[in-house]
Amino acid sequence: MISAPTSFNFGEDWLTAGIALAIARGKTKVNLTSTTREKVQSSWKIVQNIVDKGDPIYGINTGFGPLCTTKISKEETSTLQTNILQSHSVGVGDPIDKEIAKLMMILKVQSLAKGFSGIAETTLERIIWHIENDAVPVVPSQGSVGASGDLAPLSHLFLPLIGLGKITHKGKTYDTPSFFKKHNLKSIELGPKEGLALINGTQFIAAHAVKVVEKLHSCLSQADVIGAMMIEGLQGSVKPFFNELHALRPFKGNIHVAKRVKRLLKGSEIMEDHIDCERVQDPYSLRCIPQVHGASRNAWLHLKELLEVELNSVTDNPVIIDENLTISGGNFHGQPLAMALDYACLAASEIGNISDRRIYLALEGNSPGVPKLLMEDTGINSGYMILQYTTAALASENKGLCFPSSADSIPTSLGQEDHVSMGSIGGRKALQVIGNVEKILAIELLTAAQAFEFRKPMKSGIFLDEIHKEVRKKVPFAAKDRVFADDIEKGIQMIKDQTILKLIEEVGLKENSSLATPFSIEFEVY
Repeated sequence: MISAPTSFNFGEDWLTAGIALAIARGKTKVNLTSTTREKVQSSWKIVQNIVDKGDPIYGINTGFGPLCTTKISKEETSTLQTNILQSHSVGVGDPIDKEIAKLMMILKVQSLAKGFSGIAETTLERIIWHIENDAVPVVPSQGSVGASGDLAPLSHLFLPLIGLGKITHKGKTYDTPSFFKKHNLKSIELGPKEGLALINGTQFIAAHAVKVVEKLHSCLSQADVIGAMMIEGLQGSVKPFFNELHALRPFKGNIHVAKRVKRLLKGSEIMEDHIDCERVQDPYSLRCIPQVHGASRNAWLHLKELLEVELNSVTDNPVIIDENLTISGGNFHGQPLAMALDYACLAASEIGNISDRRIYLALEGNSPGVPKLLMEDTGINSGYMILQYTTAALASENKGLCFPSSADSIPTSLGQEDHVSMGSIGGRKALQVIGNVEKILAIELLTAAQAFEFRKPMKSGIFLDEIHKEVRKKVPFAAKDRVFADDIEKGIQMIKDQTILKLIEEVGLKENSSLATPFSIEFEVY
């Protein structure tokens, strides 16, 4: 994986999912350059001039949504902005993950720092203080329809600016007044348009998309490796991974996956032993790994590319172009990411689906040398039979979650917002599906390692042999039944920790192998 930069200039540098995560994790420092500060100040002054002139401009001196024709006096413009944060803080449900809330702040600053939002420089500095000090507001997970920006979650995110809401810091949750007292902070007074600029935008959707890009990338990379181990365990053929085949149907994802799997199988005694076998071709779950994993890779790449556009865009409303042009448009609408997130959700589900099929295949006992249910003494022992029940349940649950959220719309704001994206729901749902896929892959890893055992004393290539050894450090070979839930938990932790990917990098660097570096830069997170 490419290293993240040590510093990042909000509003000027190109933000990616990887850099956003590096900022959230304290690995990349942030800054507002003098050029950015000048643009922000200029936009802020334009808003002040609009208020002084009194010409009606949406959200600056008018009400919001269906109240857009209600004129607000100059004296009440600041109160209007404070009220919008309070009235729109209507989120419900469990709080979102702290890192996602922190990502929301990072993405919001990047958008506001472009200088088209009329935000005050002091407001940006306060948000950056929260980022740098890991003082993260508590944000409920439900309540956004992903259209006029992620109004409810963004309102909760910025309640602390006006002294309200809750903050998580160093493992504890505080109400904002007590947190401010402890850290000698005061709430700030929002100027004209600031409240609207803060809550209009797609940062809830986009922050979830950042995590989808990271976690789905991890699942895809590990699925290739685990699939290769299953090919070894069941003595599948390496021919479906030849470059000559994929050059005839050159989808980027397919080529990428085929190269990785072929390299993983290189130098395998198990593959050599299989050359003269009588089997003509393998089942699809082995033979079509490049096509299925590759299609999900392509979906991942599509989301990544669209997300990077969104991360570097202005998504609030109205947009302050210059002194003479203020546009009330729809850059806050979440549809561009909503559809891509649904696509990524389906792509993740398919990785779990084909993984479950490979697990089932391993239990059938149709591969010479590998016993039915992956255990020699069955009858008194059930072997790995019931592990596949779990993957079947998870794969089926994912299918039910794959209905596209973006296919739905329900009018809000008295019909002013009559078509909404539901991207906020799609983002949460995609992460739920990916979480299930991690569990499925963990079970396939254990199953493949069990099948792999029956190929001894033959050896695989350098990568898969080392991975098998690593699995065995945590989960021993199963000669008889035991509480497999304990094994599964260890496998899940290996998937979440990316143990096998780190091992591949370590072995690859030692052996100077191409698997230590990406085959294609576009398939990396950063």
